[in-house]
Order: sequence, then structure tokens, then C-alpha cells
Amino acid sequence: MKLNVLITAALAALSALCVAGTSAHAQTIEVKDAWIRTSVQGQKGTGAFMKITAKEGAKLVGGSTPVAGVAEVHEMKMDGDVMRMRAVPVLDLPAGKTVELKPGGYHLMLMDLKQPLAKDSTVPLTLVFKNAKGVESKVELKVPVSAVAPGAGAAAGKAADKAHSGHGEHKH
Repeated sequence: MKLNVLITAALAALSALCVAGTSAHAQTIEVKDAWIRTSVQGQKGTGAFMKITAKEGAKLVGGSTPVAGVAEVHEMKMDGDVMRMRAVPVLDLPAGKTVELKPGGYHLMLMDLKQPLAKDSTVPLTLVFKNAKGVESKVELKVPVSAVAPGAGAAAGKAADKAHSGHGEHKH
């Protein structure tokens, strides 16, 4: 009987340690200025943008949200005179450096949208990270939906729309 109690206590302590380790890793990642671009009826994809700082270095490996079937890290960049977008398996987050996910660059692509995302609504978003040892952690966010980045003016919004306009037609 005492052995069962000791084993149960040891497993509980180990479980608590694993949870604490995951939480501690998540706390070393800061996400700021997150927003998701609005969408309209019939639109199948949009982007999520933010600034991520990992104190100890990490990798963004993906995400999920109940409003989309798929959430992938994507990169947009110029290839000659054509803007191209592609999925990237991981996004490196060097220790202490802020990596910005923004229209026209790296972003989290939300595809197979299940509903239009209306301006001024909020969307639950889970980001998935891995540290240098390969330990996975998650950060849960409530992200505002907007036509432009928080604090951006109308001119910035038009430029962002132009840079990000190909998302509705992205194919896998």
C-alpha cells in the first residue's frame, strides 16, 4: 500500500514538473501587437501578424484556431518581379531578438476559414513553439480582427492590402 502511495506521489510530482517546465518555456516567449486581417464571405484564407520575442531562442512551428482548418507559418518574398508565398516548416526566433510577422513577410496563414472574420471581433489563436531541446510549448491568445495593423493609418492599410492580396488564392 505504501509503495502505491509513493509511486502515485512520484508520478504526481513528475507530472507537475513537466507542466511547470512547459509553462516556464511558454513564459519565455512574448507575443505583442497580434492581429488578424478581416475576411469576407467566401474568402478561404487570411493572415495573422504579430511581434514575437523568445528570451532563450525557439522556433515557431505552427498554430491552430477554431475559425480555420489550417494554420501554417508562411513567407512572402520577391522572386524577381513576382511576390511569392510559401509555407515554411519552422520560423527561427533567435534569443532576445524580436521577429515580426507582417503583411508582405513572414506570417501565420489561416486557411480553410470556417466563417468570415469581422472587424473588431476577436479570435482564439494557439501558437506552437519548440525550444532548442525540441520541447514543445503553446501560447494561447485572443487576437483582434482588423483591416489594418493596430495603430496603422489608412495609407498603411492600403499598402498592406496590396502586399497581402494573394492570400485568397493560395493553393496547396
